[in-house]
Amino acid sequence: MLLLFFLSLDASEYGSLLFHGNCITCHHETKAISAPSIVEIREKYLSAFADKEDFVEYMSTWVKEPKEETSIMLDAIEKYGLMPELAYELDALREISAYIYETDFSKEHSGH
Repeated sequence: MLLLFFLSLDASEYGSLLFHGNCITCHHETKAISAPSIVEIREKYLSAFADKEDFVEYMSTWVKEPKEETSIMLDAIEKYGLMPELAYELDALREISAYIYETDFSKEHSGH
């Protein structure tokens, strides 16, 4: 039954579910608390990678294996420390990254 639920979600809903079930623990949408806000991260990544495919690939690959030398947010690493390695599948990280690319977190959106 749960599988049918996931199969009925469209890609953006699935990305939202993954994001709100995982990332929000450390990354608040609009406020920097224990890590940079998603608004701040999205802005930085959009300025570096305007193309969705590049944005998604770089973000998902970096989150899979965070390294200071490949980060585009060195100021955040200085302030909060390096993001820990998490055991997420690359496909899930791509879904989350696509959701972040597509969502303006400074405005109302579904998934709250």
